[in-house]
Amino acid sequence: MVGKMKVLAGNSNPSLANAIATYLGEPLTGCHVRRFADLEIFVEILENVRGRDAFIIQSTSYPANDNLMELLIMIDALRRASAHRITAVIPYFGYARQDRKPGPRSPISAKLVANLITRAGADRVLTVDLHAGQIQGFFDIPTDNLFAAPTMVRDIQSRGDGGKNVMVVSPDVGGVVRARALAKRLDAPLAIVDKRRERAGESEVMNIIGDVKGRNCVLLDDIVDSGGTLCNAADALLAQGAASVSAYITHGVLSGGAVARVAASKLTELVLTDTIAPTEAVRVARNIRVISIAPLIGEAIARIAKEESVSSLFN
Repeated sequence: MVGKMKVLAGNSNPSLANAIATYLGEPLTGCHVRRFADLEIFVEILENVRGRDAFIIQSTSYPANDNLMELLIMIDALRRASAHRITAVIPYFGYARQDRKPGPRSPISAKLVANLITRAGADRVLTVDLHAGQIQGFFDIPTDNLFAAPTMVRDIQSRGDGGKNVMVVSPDVGGVVRARALAKRLDAPLAIVDKRRERAGESEVMNIIGDVKGRNCVLLDDIVDSGGTLCNAADALLAQGAASVSAYITHGVLSGGAVARVAASKLTELVLTDTIAPTEAVRVARNIRVISIAPLIGEAIARIAKEESVSSLFN
């Protein structure tokens, strides 16, 4: 599609990388990313990349540190192989939840990771639904933050009810801006779950702001980890008379017993994008479905390679 482009992939999400390459009409560039006996990572690029526009597709999801180190070493390998420009395509940016100091003597790890990627030699970063928009400012290189909302809107509108009688719900006050943007695209009303978090990984739903009675509620968030917030929110919405509750989440971290918790919940459906490779448990869960973000990322890569606008994707 774009000529001098080279697309490479680490081991974090090969199915997404292959789907993006297929969209672009560019085969993945051959490279070996393997480990020595002590798990030290070794990278060898098998094709000439001199003067090429290189894109590395690698989410920093579980195991986060291994996948991050793979990304850094691949960037270094490309830099030393004289690639013209290196773009780190990070569909899920790990450490994004550590974007501020929650207390004294604690790190801002998202900034540290941004520094590592920049110092390794990346010229640009492309990611999807950052946990906090200000993380873009942690990078001293151009950073494009794509939004999964258009992909989600198409999926919601393709449902049996055509997306009618939908109410978009933010599972907490912090996600209101994201939920409002989706509600505007759907021309749907907005509700908010007011909750109090007693400790990390646990949440208690306190109140529903908005009239959800008889509505097909769609919870929207960027990350689902333990699943507790979503399950509690679904219970609270149904208790307030909601007709059904589904959830659309960009990044399915789903740690520990999260998949079992969601499967046993009152959620009609949890819809995830494939920024994080789905596990076997996710693939067989009765009420979890994965939609692909590959066309969105592929189109953004093509536009970057051709020096065209990326932001116009969301106009």
